[in-house]
Amino acid sequence: MIVRAVRAVRAVRAVRAVRAVRGCSQGGFATAELAAAFPAIILLLLTGLFAVSAVATQTRCADAAREAALAAARGEDGSEAATRHLPPTAQLAIDATGDTVSAKVTAEIRPLGSLLPTMTVIGRATAAREDREAP
Repeated sequence: MIVRAVRAVRAVRAVRAVRAVRGCSQGGFATAELAAAFPAIILLLLTGLFAVSAVATQTRCADAAREAALAAARGEDGSEAATRHLPPTAQLAIDATGDTVSAKVTAEIRPLGSLLPTMTVIGRATAAREDREAP
């Protein structure tokens, strides 16, 4: 058993000696693997940034729709109240039917600039009309 262990150690030493003479080493493999994975890492990062941007724009649309619906329900100008929250290139539509007022804000966002098609984000809100009569 000891003889086998000694032979195994000698074999490993012989392989290492041959690799040392030939110049074989594993130096640079980590760099090559990182270089191969780099495009995937960048794509993942850009996708994450776009997702955060889309969620932020959707939140702004929902806030603007809520402000517009509440202002219109009070009898004020809903578009003026919503301008503070409106994202750029957003469109506001207010619909007052019956006892409710609905507001819809639509905005288009472009993932990665003009490389990909636009994506539409919508925010909606509804509010009950408030009576203007004083008791």
